[in-house]
Amino acid sequence: MAKLTVELVIPERHVLAEEGVDVVVAPGIDGELAVLPSHAPLVTELSPGVVVLQRGGEEDILAVSGGFLEVLGDTVTVLADTSERSDEIDLERAQAARDRALEAMSLTMTPSEVLEARIRLLRALARIRAARRRSG
Repeated sequence: MAKLTVELVIPERHVLAEEGVDVVVAPGIDGELAVLPSHAPLVTELSPGVVVLQRGGEEDILAVSGGFLEVLGDTVTVLADTSERSDEIDLERAQAARDRALEAMSLTMTPSEVLEARIRLLRALARIRAARRRSG
C-alpha cells in the first residue's frame, strides 16, 4: 500500500521529513482536512491549529500558526509560519499566552490591534491543543 512522504518547513529550519506516513490531518483555511496516499493535487492555506501525522498506531502531533500545505503525488509539503512538536510545547507558557491575548482583546483597541491579538490567541490555542493531545 502507498504511503506519504511529509516535509514540514518553517523559515528558520526543517522541522521534519518523514516517510511511511498513512494520513496527514491539517487545519485548512476552510476546515480540517485529511490527506491519504493518492490524494488529488492540492494547495491550500493553513489556519493556526494542529497537524497530525498518523503511522500505524502512532501519531506525531505538531502545532502550526498558519502557512500553506501542498499535495503533489504522495508528497505532502507544509510551509508553516511557525511550528512546534507537541513534546516541545510548555503548556503553562501557552496558557499564559492565551490569557494575555484574551486580556488584550478586552481592551479598547484599533482594528489592527484586535487582529494581532486574535492571531496571538489562535496560535496559543493551537499550542494548547497540541500539548493536550500529546498528554491526553
